[in-house]
Amino acid sequence: MPPPLDNKLLDITRRYWGFDTLRPLQAEAIQATLDRRDSLVVMPTGGGKSLCYQVPPLITGDLCVVVSPLIALMKDQVDALRVAGYPAAALHSNLSAAESAKARDLVNSPGGRLLLVAPERLLSEGGSLLTWLKKIGVGSFAIDEAHCISQWGHDFRPEYRRLAELREHFPGVALHAYTATATPRVREDIVKQLHLHDPAVLVGRFDRPNLTYRILPRLDMVDQVADALGRHKDRAAIVYCITRKDTEFVATTLRTRGIDARAYHAGLDAAARNKVSDDFRTERLSVVVATVAFGMGIDRGDVRCVVHASMPKSVEHYQQETGRAGRDGLPSECLLLYSGADFMKWKQILEFGIQENQTTEEVFQAQLELLNHVQRLCSSTRCRHKALSEYFGQQYEPPPLPAGAAQNGAAGATTGPRGCRACDVCLSELDTVPDSMDIARKIISCVARAKESFGAAHIADVLRGSTQKKILDWKHDQLSTFGLLKDKSREAVLSYINQLLDAGVLDRAPGEFPVLRLNAASAQVLRNQLPVTLVRPKRIDEGASGSGGAGIGYDQAAATPLTPEEARLFESLRGLRRQVAESLGVPPFVVFGDATLEELARVRPGSRDTLINVRGIGTAKLAEFGDRFLAHIREYCAANNLALDAVRGSRPRSAKRASSEARPLTASRLAAAKLFAAGVSIEDAALKLDRARSTVTQYLVEYIMRERPKSIAPWVDEATYKRVRDAASTAVDRRFRTVFEKLAGEVTYDQIRLVVNHLKSKGEQMGYPDSAGVAAPPGVMEGR
Repeated sequence: MPPPLDNKLLDITRRYWGFDTLRPLQAEAIQATLDRRDSLVVMPTGGGKSLCYQVPPLITGDLCVVVSPLIALMKDQVDALRVAGYPAAALHSNLSAAESAKARDLVNSPGGRLLLVAPERLLSEGGSLLTWLKKIGVGSFAIDEAHCISQWGHDFRPEYRRLAELREHFPGVALHAYTATATPRVREDIVKQLHLHDPAVLVGRFDRPNLTYRILPRLDMVDQVADALGRHKDRAAIVYCITRKDTEFVATTLRTRGIDARAYHAGLDAAARNKVSDDFRTERLSVVVATVAFGMGIDRGDVRCVVHASMPKSVEHYQQETGRAGRDGLPSECLLLYSGADFMKWKQILEFGIQENQTTEEVFQAQLELLNHVQRLCSSTRCRHKALSEYFGQQYEPPPLPAGAAQNGAAGATTGPRGCRACDVCLSELDTVPDSMDIARKIISCVARAKESFGAAHIADVLRGSTQKKILDWKHDQLSTFGLLKDKSREAVLSYINQLLDAGVLDRAPGEFPVLRLNAASAQVLRNQLPVTLVRPKRIDEGASGSGGAGIGYDQAAATPLTPEEARLFESLRGLRRQVAESLGVPPFVVFGDATLEELARVRPGSRDTLINVRGIGTAKLAEFGDRFLAHIREYCAANNLALDAVRGSRPRSAKRASSEARPLTASRLAAAKLFAAGVSIEDAALKLDRARSTVTQYLVEYIMRERPKSIAPWVDEATYKRVRDAASTAVDRRFRTVFEKLAGEVTYDQIRLVVNHLKSKGEQMGYPDSAGVAAPPGVMEGR
């Protein structure tokens, strides 16, 4: 059970971030800092780790030093906090002497409570930075990307090992480690390496239900990448490749197809890399084709598609890189194109590191073990959400079916008959090749007749009947298997060969030029004693571009598609967001995330009173550019005949609904109604339903208007109820803001909404806006 949230904490999150509730484990992580207790916090990408260390300094007044490995990430965090009205600073090598002095001045001032710094900077400079920090006093250290300290992690960095020295310099100061990707083994190593004392170990759910995972055989890389990007036209996407050469090839080929894509890799000069990165962050560029060098410093929340054009080198890398999709909680797609040859390519890269003394044998073996894990993930046909959850040590339970939904899922899905409804396995997106056994025997026979001396590419060319010089020189055009698969594409034959390797009915010899070899299982296939099934991907429709599990595990309103009119308003708001961002010199996602823009398009607030209630809009953003967004929404709605102040997820308020048109009771609303009938608090209901507090509050308002309970004492005490009733009935106008100010801010907006709607449910004509989105009881006047 999380600790109770006091009014001060909620006031802070509303004021700076526009949040009226916390995500799972955020309250516990914040409490650990307030208790000055060490902690290890593991949350998925986009789970809100940064809020855990940003909130406590505003409560305690103590300085928090955040250790962050990337300059770009530090800059984005500081920009976002500055726009939200939060005083924060960063010290890194890209700052001028004057900028560094300004950052130090801010931290020295009473208002500066957060400092971001790289590990190298913190522990170098001849100890001058540590001496300065000792002098001004540090309340806590937050170590971001803490998995970098473990050699069992996927991104081991030796400089992180020195962070244990903080214990010597600041013996009484709590250390808090944060990461998005850590197996139980890595978590134990983090605690050990940082010398954490009796830490609070808080591990969130690794599953990202808003992501649709697809792991498909690589047939034609560029075609498959282009198809995926086409499902997310004009939206942000990242394509990952293993080699620099591949990034250049894919980016160039995509441009010939009308997709503006640019390559990013360590071989580019710094100016070129910065240009690509900046253009992507500021929405001047939508598609980046990159090596793993790209992404860790990118905090853009609206990435709708992440494509791995080849296998990543660990499940942790895969989790982290796919985690850059849908950070705002909206449906997004993750596609991995897999070939068995990827394993050998990565292995050669790792072996090169040994040869060049860039790594140790111990680290190499650890990396090889990680490579084996990701190969097993790619070659399996298990539910992807289940496989990822279990890899990180968590049991996966498929989400409940929405009310009235049909059972769905592949027959072989391991999560039960319905599956996750958000991966290629459970969506049945792989077809069985009808002549699998015949193809398998032809491939194995060709390997035998070529005397087990050639690689997959050569065998594929023989089977397809190629007359290139190498085939003729070896007289392989005279083999009985020559041209047996001439009706198949080269990519398809290579995919089938790799599937046979993954199935263990063919082997690949080690070495720089791996050749195909037969084994005991090969002979069984030839004698029809061992069945083999080959698969090929189905054509994925554009309608399947987002999460197959829409509406499960995350905010239901976010999963509801925008109407065409709302979608056009959303795009218009994106344009305004870019203008505001340019004027402030920050990336657009720092202004508002896509989730906030979508809610603006649905709600279409016509006043500051309704604008401040949109999630993601705090008081600083309201004051700085709230009026620009209000004016834009009013002008757009007037020009396009759209009603302002529409009820979220329903028809506009101007189109009044009869009592029979009440909002349909979804599975979530039914579950919420049962909890409210039992008197469960909003906070507990939010946890049980895994929904935002704002969403659950809306459910409660609807429940009150629909069920008309005699009392709402479980959510508003009798004294507060009476104060709100008196203030609301005597207010000079019918606005929640007026009631809020009349009560000197001592009663929350949610409490006011609950009381007013309860009075309306009893037939009192309050004249306040209908917050429920359901029909009022007979005889009750709908407020405006």
